[in-house]
Amino acid sequence: MLQTAFADFSVDERMRTALKVSIFITCLSDLLYPEVGESVVRILSDYGCDVDFPEMQVCCGQPAFNSGYQDEAREVARGIIRAFEHSEYVVSPSGSCTGMIHHYYPHLFRDDPEWLAKAEALTAKTYEFSQFLVNVLGVVDLKAKFPHRVTYHPSCHAMRLLGVREEPMKLLQHIEGLKYEELPRKEDCCGFGGTFSVKMADMSEAMVCDKAACVCETGAEVLVGTDMGCLMNIGGRLNKEGKPVRVMHLAQVLDEGRNSR
Repeated sequence: MLQTAFADFSVDERMRTALKVSIFITCLSDLLYPEVGESVVRILSDYGCDVDFPEMQVCCGQPAFNSGYQDEAREVARGIIRAFEHSEYVVSPSGSCTGMIHHYYPHLFRDDPEWLAKAEALTAKTYEFSQFLVNVLGVVDLKAKFPHRVTYHPSCHAMRLLGVREEPMKLLQHIEGLKYEELPRKEDCCGFGGTFSVKMADMSEAMVCDKAACVCETGAEVLVGTDMGCLMNIGGRLNKEGKPVRVMHLAQVLDEGRNSR
């Protein structure tokens, strides 16, 4: 879906600099939340990146890997490696899928020197969105304005696998008018965990109920995160309980904030 959205961006907007960035959109964003990818593209383009979308990209292989199907996950991983083989940078709006590449692709190909080298090359140039903005582009203040009470859920994979902790907060702290509310027990998992939410539904439901209660405790109008799996799960629970909390990816908040000035 995201490749269709590229028609909305002129060549001039996407050809301002030598920094070439390929978007790894991930399954959830591509199929359910393409607007997140569009926000990522607009922001990166406006900060001088030449953005493209390799159409060969598929799932990162995490569902198969987490279910024990390593041969199948390895084959899917080869598809991702081929898709981004010639990319200069790869940026994704998902810490979960980025974490899969960083931590488990080298493991999958540990006995295959040729593909291990390719996996490590992909790992070295792949970043989660906020990580890329802050640590590569050096951008923390996007001159955005978002006058709302906001709380932030740090996704497990971004926080624990990638070490992405401060980057989203730095971006939020520079948004004019944003009132930040600390999320109680913020480092607790939301209960999604991909296949975990299906295989252990009762436990997953209990976890997301706890997370939704913590979100409501803050009094925030908006819940922000960096992973649509977590946001879909928490947002679904909030919606089921009739709670008027808007759920947004960090890229959407930054994009909307820039356009509101």
